[in-house]
Amino acid sequence: MWASVTCASDKVPPRFSGGEAQRIKLGAFLAKGDRAGHTVFIFDEPTTGLHFHDVAQLLAAFDALIRQGHTVICVEHNLDVMAAADHMIDLGPGGGKHGGLLVAIWHPRKSGTESAIQHGNFPAGKVEH
Repeated sequence: MWASVTCASDKVPPRFSGGEAQRIKLGAFLAKGDRAGHTVFIFDEPTTGLHFHDVAQLLAAFDALIRQGHTVICVEHNLDVMAAADHMIDLGPGGGKHGGLLVAIWHPRKSGTESAIQHGNFPAGKVEH
């Protein structure tokens, strides 16, 4: 199967913030309608600068991409985005030179981790190392 990878912040004028640039590119892609082929979208904290009510619209746009057969990968700390994920990967244990190791993988929708995510706890028995 053919796939392309699209970084959502490529080719957008620099006067926009990173989050704005990603959302502009996402909107342009969705406005063109269904496309043949599979695209992997990578978003880096796309909720930056969004009002919490607008996060739901962003999640709806992600769902539209997924329904069209595309893949969405998102680096994000927003709890609503994390709770809506099909799969979560936690890298760490710290940031920068103290990170980069796979700490945990789990499935929020399957294991009901919304409260675990909010409290920074991994669900017992559901984390794979």
